[in-house]
Parts: sequence; structure tokens; C-alpha cells
Amino acid sequence: MSFSLYLIGFLVLIAGIAWGLSIAGVPALYIGIASVILVGLGVITGVSRTRSKDPPTA
Repeated sequence: MSFSLYLIGFLVLIAGIAWGLSIAGVPALYIGIASVILVGLGVITGVSRTRSKDPPTA
């Protein structure tokens, strides 16, 4: 549940950044490249922050 919320929030952030870049006149190719990189970073950080820790072995 928390991973999906994290990912939704990150997607909203990426959409805002992409919108701002398009308003600034950045070419669509560069916006697409930046968005793909940010989605990858979002997945990596989302998994690392929301995964449960392994239980200690006895």
C-alpha cells in the first residue's frame, strides 16, 4: 500500500516537472528522457524505502 502511494506521489511530481519543462520550451525528446530517468529513480527509491526488513535469523 505505501509503495503504491509513494509511486503515485512520485508520478505526480514527474508530471509537474514535465509540464514545467514544456512551458519552458524544452524539446519533447529531452522531457521524455528526463521522465524515464525519474520513473526509474522513483521505483528504486520506492522499493528501498517501503520494503520490509528481513526478520533476524536465530
